Amino acid sequence: MSAALLAPEVFAALAEPNRLRIVELLRDGARPVGEIAERLSLLQPQTSRHLRILSEAGLVRADRQAQSRVYHLLPTPFRSLEAWLGTFAQVWETRTDRLDSYLSDLEAHERLDAPQGDRE
Repeated sequence: MSAALLAPEVFAALAEPNRLRIVELLRDGARPVGEIAERLSLLQPQTSRHLRILSEAGLVRADRQAQSRVYHLLPTPFRSLEAWLGTFAQVWETRTDRLDSYLSDLEAHERLDAPQGDRE
């Protein structure tokens, strides 16, 4: 998966602390704007603005229920983000394997270089 498949708007939307808090809150289930605002101690217009940005980035969707809008997370961008981050797992695994090998070699050399009485 290339970074091109991840819209820059997703990163920009998630980089703002209040929007990240909204996403974390919605992870537990859909919520109306008023509840989101109350739970996060934000003003409703401020919350609506953050939700609009999250919606434009494709991270959330609103459903109208009676007089309110209920927001929930959309799974696709999070799956794409997870897949993209997963590509880094191989990089870190390879680096960790190399470090483990280096430390094992270093330890072996130290044992060989140690005086006879210090060897285990």
